[in-house]
Formats: sequence, structure tokens, C-alpha cells
Amino acid sequence: MLEINLKQLEAFVTTAEYASFTKAAEALYLTQSTVSAHINALEEILQMRLIQRGARRRVQLTPEGKQAYNMAKEIINRCRAMENLSSSIEQCQLAVGASSVPAQYLLPELMSGFLEKNPDSRYVLQKGDSDRIHQLLKMEEVRIGFVGAALDRDKHHYHVVTGDRLVLITANTENYRKQKRSGVTGRQLLHQPMILREESSGTRKAMESYLVRCGMSSRSLNLVAQIDNTEAIKSSVSRGIGVSVVSELTVREEVESGKLLSFDLDSGGVFRNIYLVWRKDITLTSVEKKFVEYVLSMSEE
Repeated sequence: MLEINLKQLEAFVTTAEYASFTKAAEALYLTQSTVSAHINALEEILQMRLIQRGARRRVQLTPEGKQAYNMAKEIINRCRAMENLSSSIEQCQLAVGASSVPAQYLLPELMSGFLEKNPDSRYVLQKGDSDRIHQLLKMEEVRIGFVGAALDRDKHHYHVVTGDRLVLITANTENYRKQKRSGVTGRQLLHQPMILREESSGTRKAMESYLVRCGMSSRSLNLVAQIDNTEAIKSSVSRGIGVSVVSELTVREEVESGKLLSFDLDSGGVFRNIYLVWRKDITLTSVEKKFVEYVLSMSEE
């Protein structure tokens, strides 16, 4: 079993290079006695004197010390190279969080385009509602987020990536088809049995803001279910359990296939923003800056 450790080798190499216990201790942020103890331990393990000690002269290596120095220096250099490799990998990694809509309908295309231009990069994605993504940003478990609600402008940078239309969806029944043909809006169907997203979702917050503008509240709705999964909501609506207000992005396929019907809430449409977000008190890495610049350039297009 090896008894030599890296602290002993680092103390020895640094002392040899500075030719001084005092300067080596300063460079390593250790006490001089600790540096001496590491070297003494190394000499004891190797059973040889590595350094010639003298009160009035610079530290010098013994012949055995010179051989040991070359070997120890190579080991230290390799360890530093490993640290740099780890740092390099970290610098190329994106820790991204996204709420439901952007995670499924926006981010895949953005990441595909970015990785094509930056093939050495990679990303780790965590999903949750808008509240959850802000919590992950706070804990630095993600560094960049995509959310449907700007919850804390004092502490975060928010940039609009795209607009998102809110629509009311229903089952594709003759009754609802007739109402759609007659020009009924989603607002006129808010009295129907309603399925809502969880309170912390960006979609739910945007809908509640709309209700306030209409002089209503979610408490006035005929709530039959609250579901935190968009796919489950779409399935429930298609089975006639109720109607729901969702992002148009999430139901395009079902509307086109005739599985669901979609109603604009108002004649002019009701919109909310999808934001790119990161904390104001962090410094973005080079790859994070590239990603932010790429996302913003795509949003301008």
C-alpha cells in the first residue's frame, strides 16, 4: 500500500523550486512547520535524505533528492493536467433548467442548433414549473433557465425568447364544433368544467393575470381538476372531463389532427412571454455567454 501522498510531493517540489521552506510555505498557503513535516514524512517513507538543510544557506537537493524531484515533478504535472481537464469539461457544460412548455417545444430546436455550431459543448437539463426553475437557479443547480413567468426581476436577467399564445381547448364534439363555427371565444367558455395547471406554473400565472383583467379569479371557475402535466391535461380534455387554458405550442399537433378544438380567449388573442433567465450576481462562463448570445440571436430572427 502506497504511503506517499500528493501533499508531501507538492511540499517537496515547491521547496526545491523556491530553494526555501519559507517561500514554499507562502506559495502553498501553509505554515513552514507543515511544509517541513510533509518533507520529513516523505524522507522517512523513502528512507533517504532529499534536502540538505543548513541555517545559513539556501535549500539544496541531495543527489537522491534531484532524482526524486524529477519523478515528483512529473506526478504533480500530471495531476495538474487532470485538474485542467476537469475544468475544461466543466467550462464546456451548460446547466439548463426549463419549465414545461419551453422544455418540450422550444429548447430541443435551440440546443440542436447550438450544439451544431459548438460540437464540444454539452448540456444537462432539469425540468419543472417556473417556480421550480427559479429555485434551481437560486441553488445554482442550473445556471440558465427558460421560464414562462418573470418572478424576480431584482435578482435575475430576463430576455424574451418568444411569444406564446394562450388558448382554451375542448374535446372535439359537435356541440363545441358548432360554437366554434359561430365565433364563440374561449372567454365565453370559462364557465365550463375547468382543468387547471398547478398554481406555480407559468401558464397558470398567465391565465390568472388574464382573469384579473377580465374582473374574474380562478376561484370563480368550475374547477374539476388540477393537473401538473400537460399531456395528462390534453388527454383529460379529449375525454370530455373539462376544458383547459394551455399554451398553443403544446396543442398544435392535437388540433391539427382533430383530436382537440382550440379557441382564442379573446378576438385579438391573449399572449404571454417565454423568457431566458439567469442570475444577476453570477458571471457567465464563455460557453454560457455563447449560448445566451445564440438564443438571443435566434429570438431576433
